[in-house]
Parts: sequence; C-alpha cells; structure tokens
Amino acid sequence: MFFRPAKDGLDLFVRLTPRGGEDAVDGVEETADGRSHLKARVRAAPEKGAANAALEKLLAASLGLPRRSVSVVAGGTARLKTVRLSGDARDLAERLGALAAKG
Repeated sequence: MFFRPAKDGLDLFVRLTPRGGEDAVDGVEETADGRSHLKARVRAAPEKGAANAALEKLLAASLGLPRRSVSVVAGGTARLKTVRLSGDARDLAERLGALAAKG
C-alpha cells in the first residue's frame, strides 16, 4: 500500500522527480523490495524546498484538498518522501484510490 493511517489523516509515500518537465502524478509504482509509492514529477528544481512546495501544491490540487492539508514530513532532500495528508482518513483513501487509478 502506498499510504498508511496517521494521526488526523494519512501518510502518503511518494517518489518525486524534480525538473520532470511538467507537474503530474504518474500512478503507483512498486520497488524491488516490495514497497509501493505514488510517482510524481514537478517542474521545480530541488533547491531551497522549491520541489517539495511544488509537490505539496500538486497533491493538494490533484486530491481537491486545501493546500494547508498537505505537507512533506520526511525525506525533504530525498526522492522518496512521506507526505502527510490531513483530514478524514476514509475520504482521503478514496481520493488516493481514484488518483492512482488515473495514473
């Protein structure tokens, strides 16, 4: 599963590609060790938190959430990140399922 329950929402596992040509979510991917994550890319460079901010904005827009409900909580300088989504966990899981199906 590419997300898990967290206090007041869900933690989402994301593999981010900065300077990816466009801001987009590209579905779910499984790594060789069996872990799953959502693939995303942003135009922003990985400098001074610009790529993380672009990721937060992309996810908020893609999931129909307020920007303040999305924040990178781990992996700030890594490609593999944990993003906290604040809100009702069941509703968030449904939104993530729909988003993953598009990608």
